[in-house]
Amino acid sequence: MLRLLLLFFIPMALFSSQVKNLRWDDGETYLMFLQRLNLSNKPLYYNLDKDDKQITEEIRTGVNYQILEDANGTIEQILIPVNDELQIHITKNKDDLGFEVIPIISETRKEAFTLEINNSPYYDIIKATNSKKIAQIFVEGFKNSLNFKVDVHKGDKLVMIYDRMYRLGRPFSMPTLDVSMIQLGKKRHYVYRYTDDRFYDEKGAEVEGFLLARPVRGARISSGFTLKRWHPILHKYRAHLGIDYAARPGTPIMAAGSGRIIFCGRTNGYGNLIKIAHGDGYVTLYAHQKAFRHGIRRGKYVKQGQIIGYVGTTGLSTGPHLHFGLYKDGRAINPARVVRVTTNKLKGKDKVAFEKLKENLNQSIDLYLKANTKPIALGKYEPVYYVDKNGNQIEPKKEQPVKVNQ
Repeated sequence: MLRLLLLFFIPMALFSSQVKNLRWDDGETYLMFLQRLNLSNKPLYYNLDKDDKQITEEIRTGVNYQILEDANGTIEQILIPVNDELQIHITKNKDDLGFEVIPIISETRKEAFTLEINNSPYYDIIKATNSKKIAQIFVEGFKNSLNFKVDVHKGDKLVMIYDRMYRLGRPFSMPTLDVSMIQLGKKRHYVYRYTDDRFYDEKGAEVEGFLLARPVRGARISSGFTLKRWHPILHKYRAHLGIDYAARPGTPIMAAGSGRIIFCGRTNGYGNLIKIAHGDGYVTLYAHQKAFRHGIRRGKYVKQGQIIGYVGTTGLSTGPHLHFGLYKDGRAINPARVVRVTTNKLKGKDKVAFEKLKENLNQSIDLYLKANTKPIALGKYEPVYYVDKNGNQIEPKKEQPVKVNQ
């Protein structure tokens, strides 16, 4: 697999080929993409199995993809990320076209910064890091507990420690927050990520965010969520970016959360499909429906629990079920980690483990506040002091050049 990725770059150096870094256009489908580049859709779509066809529908608007062209401008290879783990790899050799799904080679870096607020947390974080995504995850963590217009003043301090994925030397996907802290006067407010990938305040109470209900009552989960799985028989990588609920045809499907329908129609892979936008970058997806409920259409606002359609087997489906997907800013996330009715408060062993994690992260924040006076520059390491989750102090990292990943 690595050899295939290296082949993507070696010709560029040896034979004056060039890599074009592009962004996926809003509204463009995979088939439209092939047609625009004059690539045959038979070997690159219609000859694929149903799983590979379906993954082409997961390409998200705005994702960065790469095209390798030879000196004459002829396409040789294409890489298109479909999630944080897998990418579509298209090859062209004379008249032969190849399609495969391969892992993304990436590097995850621990990053952190601290700053004094001058205007607002959102604006100041963007100014310091040049990243709206980092500003967004900070604001979302405190939006239900703080009023930034009233509670925050000039000179207040904030700290963030997070993991950042890099692909081809560039930031890729949403950062994964470890901890956020904002100090208002002498009082500190925290948001921590626990081992269940949910967020909690300093008391161990879950930070109220997006609450979902189960979209099909009494249904059996027939297939779970996975970003990357190696199929031992087919010898291919597979992704299942949602949860399948097996149920009888015609079983009602309910909106998992309140929001506005942004798509309601027929697709190749997902059959009859509805997408609902819920705000804050969340979108839910309901695929393979037998039919839509009367009156359900694009632009309509629906409430949580409202029936929007009925279980079916349209599109690339082998039996009646609902494929339910959840996306945050275009990134597929596991609905099982979010679906819940009430907020959670940690107890017992989880509370003990959380207190230890909180202690370690707070030490990291204290050390970082003492050791750093300016934000890090994304794309390279600045000296960062922090404590790992086992309580061991990590020495400052020496500045390193950006490593380009294949």
